[in-house]
Amino acid sequence: MIVSHNEIVTTVNKAFLGMQREVGEADLIASMVAELQMAGLNGILHFNNASPFIVSERDVPIEILDQADDKLTLDLHSSSLVCHLPAVMDYALEKMGDREHFKIYLYNCHNRWLAYSELVKLAAKGIACLAKWDNGTAPKHTIFTLDKRFVYPDLYYFDDAQNNYNTNDMVIELSTDNFNIEQDIHGFDRKISTDELFETHQRAWKQGIYVDDEQWAILRKRAAAILVENSEASSKGAGGV
Repeated sequence: MIVSHNEIVTTVNKAFLGMQREVGEADLIASMVAELQMAGLNGILHFNNASPFIVSERDVPIEILDQADDKLTLDLHSSSLVCHLPAVMDYALEKMGDREHFKIYLYNCHNRWLAYSELVKLAAKGIACLAKWDNGTAPKHTIFTLDKRFVYPDLYYFDDAQNNYNTNDMVIELSTDNFNIEQDIHGFDRKISTDELFETHQRAWKQGIYVDDEQWAILRKRAAAILVENSEASSKGAGGV
């Protein structure tokens, strides 16, 4: 089915607010999901998959394991990345300052695909980005590379794990110069180019955003169920019957 950007943002916003999390901003998370969906990368599916983790995980602060002039190592304690990445990126960019290169190690995090929109924002800041992670299911390894001259990244998929990363970890590199990725992408099995992502994104703005019917139904059911529960609880709390 075809839906609008506003429909996705509104529905995800309601669903996340109903989870009553202390960590994470609903409007930012809704935009992260919408941008990933507009790029044709199944943002709603990833949010639906993330929701059980978000609901069940504890609200614990990120732990800084190590920080140096050119790197930052964080433990997210099995939290969903979507709740923490905007704050992480703000902190990392502040730490990077005028340096030419900065590396972020994220340990014990889930739902890394939802990092997409925060990473593409770097283009507007004149920063190139290289992100890598292994997956528990196919594709086994993913590389996200953003040339600072473009708004959309190139994505490389590998059928086999490449670097023996823990499947709950992610590495993000920032640079004021574009990365030489020839060695990193050697032997990739599939690529989605910046041109393909641009065309998909533009088509979504003009024609609406394609969403799988089943995934849209799951999202709407979650948002609606939570709203009913909150409404009843709110009425009782306010003296209603």
